[in-house]
Amino acid sequence: MIPTHGREVVLCNTIGALLALKPPPFEIVVVDQTPQHEPATQDALEGWAQGGHITWLRRQPPSIPLAMNEGLLASRGEIVLFVDDDVIPDPELVAAHARSWEAAAAAGVGLVAGRVVQPWDNEESAGSAGFSFAQRAPAWVEHFMGGNFSVRRETALRLGGFDENFQGAAYRFEAEFADRLRRAGYKLCFEPAASLHHLHAGSGGTRAAGHHLRTWKPHHAVGDYYHLMRSRPPGWVRQMVSRPLRSIRTRHHLRHPWWIVPTLVAETRGWWRAFRLRLRPPGTLTAARVASATTRAQDAGGEVSTRSR
Repeated sequence: MIPTHGREVVLCNTIGALLALKPPPFEIVVVDQTPQHEPATQDALEGWAQGGHITWLRRQPPSIPLAMNEGLLASRGEIVLFVDDDVIPDPELVAAHARSWEAAAAAGVGLVAGRVVQPWDNEESAGSAGFSFAQRAPAWVEHFMGGNFSVRRETALRLGGFDENFQGAAYRFEAEFADRLRRAGYKLCFEPAASLHHLHAGSGGTRAAGHHLRTWKPHHAVGDYYHLMRSRPPGWVRQMVSRPLRSIRTRHHLRHPWWIVPTLVAETRGWWRAFRLRLRPPGTLTAARVASATTRAQDAGGEVSTRSR
């Protein structure tokens, strides 16, 4: 399942690479939140959808958790693998995720986190003493990266999917979902054989919310505050109180002190927005929404979708 926003050539390259895997994925669901694509991208997506190679869903407004929930609802497989829209999958990506789930039930696994190699990662970082999502050794983890992980569809739906109250860059939505998994008694495992390279495209995706060090907008701060207020992990009050100071204790702010005030404005606005969101019910999937999606899928008979909403 691929959530996408504002990506063109790199999205097509990602889909093409996934389709070329041997064996190919059971299905590829693309939840597209781009208002208008370049003609070449539009033609490629329409061709794949009409040929039955992908399920292409158009959704607005842009929201990472919303897109992932829509993909979860539209998926027909027992296991759903989520990947970013700017990646190069290793040949064993899908097969390694599938192998991990063969023994997952007996081990109490609720999520398999795959290896994510960033452009700045190297052999030294992959073999460092501390945990890294680029490392080559399997491990039990407490969190995951949203660009390469798999879950049982039934489990994710039963837990309500992803909290759509996370806005903007949706920072920490993965941590909140991991919290719910662990509270439900599940473990999270890291499988390095399920690997991909994240290209970290310079535009689109979360980059559409701007750079977190150079903005007065709350998009990057609200998610962390909301997660702390909603999940209340150990030390959550201390983390929340110290976050504004931590946000400006950076090399960037030392070299560009004129960004200190805008950053503190962004932090204040992020806290206030998170506080208001916390007063709402969680933005997770309701039973009625899951039932409605199930009915639509049965009525459609599994046909390829290019619906807009």
